[in-house]
Amino acid sequence: MNNKLKRKIAVILAISAVTVTSLQAQDRNAVIAAYNEGAKLMQTDAPGAIKALSAAAMAEKYGTPTHKENAGKIMIQAYNALANSYFSQNDYANTLLTYDSLLTVNPGYMNAVYNKASIYIKQNNATAFEETIDLYIEKLKPGNDTAKIKQASSLALGYFRSAGSKANQAENLDEALAMLNKAAKYGDDKDLFYFFADVYNKQKNFNSGAEYARKGLDLEKGDAEAKAKFYYQLAVAQAGKGQTADACTSFKNAMYGPFAEASKAQSKNLKCQ
Repeated sequence: MNNKLKRKIAVILAISAVTVTSLQAQDRNAVIAAYNEGAKLMQTDAPGAIKALSAAAMAEKYGTPTHKENAGKIMIQAYNALANSYFSQNDYANTLLTYDSLLTVNPGYMNAVYNKASIYIKQNNATAFEETIDLYIEKLKPGNDTAKIKQASSLALGYFRSAGSKANQAENLDEALAMLNKAAKYGDDKDLFYFFADVYNKQKNFNSGAEYARKGLDLEKGDAEAKAKFYYQLAVAQAGKGQTADACTSFKNAMYGPFAEASKAQSKNLKCQ
């Protein structure tokens, strides 16, 4: 453990001794001794120090509700400091274990759940990420914390949309659809609709390709160049369905930016006027 972390946690432990001043002298001395033992262990064994300072044991042996609450706060600070240290070293396995220990002390500490989900993104563990972010969102719903729910939903949508895009680029179309459908659980997004349209068109499911291209157009409020990619996918779907006149019109609307050359080539193949 680095010296900066040792000092940080030692300060936490020293300040926490203030919480025991209202106890009787004998019990107060016992609490201070426990903190001193924790501070000693912190030099070589941070997990052992945290264990020695167990909030549950402190509350059971010494406590009023106030002391229990204070002990819990101290433990959360210590665990977070330890988790941050592991994370800074890219030691994700021990970071996750530390957050699990924190959640044992305080199952309602939702920041730890969110942080675990973020680490699963680092590990590209889609299954664990989905389970954890869904748990986080479900636990927030009773409190109607819309800001945090929106933040978590945006994180999940972006993660699975990106995974779907990568699978699409690799021509793994079934996997791409699976990832995009997971993303769709967390909200609507114009880029998500574009990727859906592209995958469905590659699968020659032109009805769905056209549907998602139109959904993307409905959400895109930008200029003609911003709309070009959606018109391109719409045109591909229309051409696939034999709707040549409509496809020619859509390819004309797609002749901007990176879609200009492909749209011109497609228009030529369809003999558009």
